[in-house]
Amino acid sequence: MALTTNRQLRAARALLGWEQDDLALAAKVSAVTIRRMEKAEGALPGRHETVQKLQRALEMAGVLFTARGVELREQAAEAKAS
Repeated sequence: MALTTNRQLRAARALLGWEQDDLALAAKVSAVTIRRMEKAEGALPGRHETVQKLQRALEMAGVLFTARGVELREQAAEAKAS
């Protein structure tokens, strides 16, 4: 599945306990861009390449994008609990 909505973006960050600045650093995009994307309703605005960078960074950190939303891979969840 793919990152397509602002709600998925916010939920994925929340699962990781990341601030917008953390995601910006991991994805190599500006925090202003993330704030703008999270503020918009519905489909994520912005360039396709930017959305891909965000999705890759979140997936590398353990987020899975599913038909129902987002979840944390088991090993990522276990590491976070330790």
